[in-house]
Amino acid sequence: MLFYGGPLFWLAVLAFGFALWAQYRVMSAFRRYSRVPAGVGLSGAEVAARILQAAGLYDVRVEPVRGMLSDHYDPRTRTLRLSPEVYGTPSVAALGVAAHEAGHALQHRENYAPLALRNAIVPVAGIGSQLGIWLFVIGMFLGQAGGLLMDLGIVLFLGVVAFTLVTLPVEFDASRRAVAALQAHGLVTPRELDGVKAVLGAAALTYVAAAASAIVELLRLVAIRNMSRE
Repeated sequence: MLFYGGPLFWLAVLAFGFALWAQYRVMSAFRRYSRVPAGVGLSGAEVAARILQAAGLYDVRVEPVRGMLSDHYDPRTRTLRLSPEVYGTPSVAALGVAAHEAGHALQHRENYAPLALRNAIVPVAGIGSQLGIWLFVIGMFLGQAGGLLMDLGIVLFLGVVAFTLVTLPVEFDASRRAVAALQAHGLVTPRELDGVKAVLGAAALTYVAAAASAIVELLRLVAIRNMSRE
């Protein structure tokens, strides 16, 4: 069987379990190193500003945003938004996250190819994650007459898979840039750097889990479509 008790069922279970574990890891690492004060005494916002200014990016704003770990860089407005736990906190975890987001701004300035590709895929992924699934479900209930809708749903969902896959090099590279910048500007000690790497490494697992889940879901949709042809 492809589903209950079959290969795809267990793949889905593994992907779901991996996603839960990854989320636990990132929250655990962030909480742990949020309690470790950064020797440099700077908040996440101040560290991000230093990295940006050292790179000559004076036109990138650093702003607070609501929500835990809601940190992100918006290339449309050239704004780096940091969550309360990062923006005003002088902790090892805050430094790592802030430097990571600054890394995205550095990617944007250099027109880093995977980031440019991801930005281009965003609209398609948004449509695929919502409309694609609905079209597939409607087509499934229509039986033989809904085959075209199911195929279209699968094609749209491919955008979601592509987005999660291209996100991996973008996030890994931003973390690499973060570590390099923190070291280059003397913002962390070697011991603190271990904490930064632990936080960023745990965060990377969530992106791997998202990609794995998207691939398994695509396989499930394709399997259902094939069964509908029989």
